[in-house]
Amino acid sequence: MGVFSALTTAVSGLQAQSYALENISGNIANSRTAGFKRVDTTFSDLIPDSALNRQIAGSVAAYSQATTTIQGDLSATKIDTNAAINGDGFFVVDQRQSGLGANTTFSNSNLYTRRGDFDFDANGYLVNGAGYFLKGQKIDTVTGQVIGSDPQVLRITQEQYPAKATTSIEYSANIPAYPATTRSDKTVPGSELLQPAASYTAGSDPHSTTTGGNGVVIGTDLTNFLAQSIPGGQATVYDSLGKATSVDLRWAKVSNAAAGPPVVTDTWNLFVAENTSATGATVAYRNANVDVVFDSTGKMTAPSSGNILLPTMTIAGTTISSAANPINLTTNGGISLTQNGDVSGQIDARSIRQDGYTAGTLDRVSISAAGQVVGTFSNGQVKALAQIATARFNAGNALKRLDGGAFEETIESGPPIVGLGTSQLIGGNVEQSNTDIADEFSKMIVTQQAYSANTKVITTAQDMLRDVFAIIR
Repeated sequence: MGVFSALTTAVSGLQAQSYALENISGNIANSRTAGFKRVDTTFSDLIPDSALNRQIAGSVAAYSQATTTIQGDLSATKIDTNAAINGDGFFVVDQRQSGLGANTTFSNSNLYTRRGDFDFDANGYLVNGAGYFLKGQKIDTVTGQVIGSDPQVLRITQEQYPAKATTSIEYSANIPAYPATTRSDKTVPGSELLQPAASYTAGSDPHSTTTGGNGVVIGTDLTNFLAQSIPGGQATVYDSLGKATSVDLRWAKVSNAAAGPPVVTDTWNLFVAENTSATGATVAYRNANVDVVFDSTGKMTAPSSGNILLPTMTIAGTTISSAANPINLTTNGGISLTQNGDVSGQIDARSIRQDGYTAGTLDRVSISAAGQVVGTFSNGQVKALAQIATARFNAGNALKRLDGGAFEETIESGPPIVGLGTSQLIGGNVEQSNTDIADEFSKMIVTQQAYSANTKVITTAQDMLRDVFAIIR
């Protein structure tokens, strides 16, 4: 029995080394497959039950050893929708069950992959090179909130992004303590002030016309007004249809601290251009009718809210501010308005930003480190469109391998843990195979030698059996 047992053991050795060579062959074949995880081979001895002093080495069995949790090198692809996971975790994907195009149905099962070479197909689905569809959750582009709780196959369509009417203008500027108007003269006290200021504030009506007074500058007053005010910058605002309109701002000083009690601070008024070419009784500028007050240190003390509501007005046929859709000039929240000395006597408008925009179409899509699908629109808006579904496992190497670099949950792997934890996504990159060709060739040499050694055992056993058979001759 000893010689026959040796033959059987040698055959198991041949089978085990053949199994190892098969894994080596597969690893080498997939050395350029994106997201591929090599399969190593481990060996286990099989010992028959026998007395302590009769134990033998036994035969051998070969088993696969997964390297699913070993990361491959990351390679930049310059394709915005490609993504690689730097660290632990998997993309959640699904398979197509039937149908084509918009009528595609999916298996509604969660599979997992490290292969992140996703790109759009003709119907807006993100599909990787092995045909797996990326899953995630849509994001409301208005609120920024994730929609739903269960991941679905993502489909990003080329829908138009709607226009947004301007509701606020963030304004940051320094207003000079002494404005250099056309009529200002430092030798003449008060020449830098708007005179008479009461003529341009709401509630007074020095003009006997239906459009004059009430906080407006009409065409007949335009030259006088321009000579007593200074430009405050220009902003482009949008109505609800996305039509752009340019808005000119102008400031006029109406009182200063030097005038004595009861005036103890400098006061300015903001005017907004409605028609800079106005003549006669046509409105040229409207006063926002808010006293902007600065103390002796140049700090704005009023309005306390920091907001100046622009007057109701229509510019070139476009209503830019109304009771229904008002626009606030905001000087709070990091946007400042100060009154400091300025030798130029002009307003230094450091920043004028508004929150409106015209309608736009989706120009490009990229993937952020937080796992969001981010869309850049033709109107300059950048919005998160979807949250990519990702998962981790306590025993990632216990996942079941499927075709195309996908994996399936098993009892041994445990349930998925939602999210990437401390890992992150890197857009425009793809994880390469973790196969090391040099290492595989080294293992191949060892395997070949082990295989040859087992064949030598079989040859020796054959010779021994031949000698046994020769005894009876």
